[in-house]
Amino acid sequence: MKHTYIIIAAMVLVLLSRVLPAAAAPQQKIPAKAAIVVDSSGEVLFAKYPDAKLAPASTVKLVTAMVVIDRLNPALKVKISRNAGRVRSIQPRLRPDEEVTVSDLLHLALMKSINSAAVALAEATAGSEKDFVTLMNQKATEIGADNTLFANASGLPKGTQYTTASDLALILKAALSYPLIRDILGTKAYLIRTTEGRDIFLENSNDLLWQRDNMIGGKTGYTGNARHCFVCAINTDRGPLFAAVLGARSRSSLWRSTLMLEAIGMQKESLHRVDMPSYSEETVHAVASE
Repeated sequence: MKHTYIIIAAMVLVLLSRVLPAAAAPQQKIPAKAAIVVDSSGEVLFAKYPDAKLAPASTVKLVTAMVVIDRLNPALKVKISRNAGRVRSIQPRLRPDEEVTVSDLLHLALMKSINSAAVALAEATAGSEKDFVTLMNQKATEIGADNTLFANASGLPKGTQYTTASDLALILKAALSYPLIRDILGTKAYLIRTTEGRDIFLENSNDLLWQRDNMIGGKTGYTGNARHCFVCAINTDRGPLFAAVLGARSRSSLWRSTLMLEAIGMQKESLHRVDMPSYSEETVHAVASE
């Protein structure tokens, strides 16, 4: 009988050692306002305030890209308007009357979050950024991102716009179904040549793409209000994990949050892969009788 208790106790300890670490990641330890990691089936593996409506920053450009590709040929040349050229953005800046292909503008918007590229794409697609935003919100509804609202194509803090960590994971999953978006998000470096002969060299702002072989791709974002945001897809043996982080205080805490989500997701997936030994009633009775 004592032997039986020892075996049962050992079984319990094994199970606890596999389950507790995955559950021992309290929400407050993820250094961000909201976060989520889901598997390819949509199962939530971990979440911190997943439905909190927060500023999305440049993660909105994922929807911008989808709407553009739905309507424009990537090879189409777009002339940069004076309005688009004036939009507040980081380097490299686009110049009015410069011509750039839709594909190159998508690289600028998704790899480096160039706001003027997003506005130029919006104008080329719908005539104005205002009309384009209507299409963006329609796209969000189609995806099922019901707690998301867009006010512009770039993610700049103008007007009322928000998303949730849960919606952002849905948005990325939809965006990766577009081969061009998937390719751009996974591209580390890219060279653009405008019709005027200007060369623009881009390096992806997703630091983890340079550090992790299993990184499919992701989209960064930052504004003073939104803080640091990121959504990404990570390869695993059981399919991709989708991780979203909103409101991290710094770039370093953004990457740390993402890696923590990856670790939690991988750990929970490993639980599904473990083939626990089967203990039938006959086995227990046999042991008990020894």
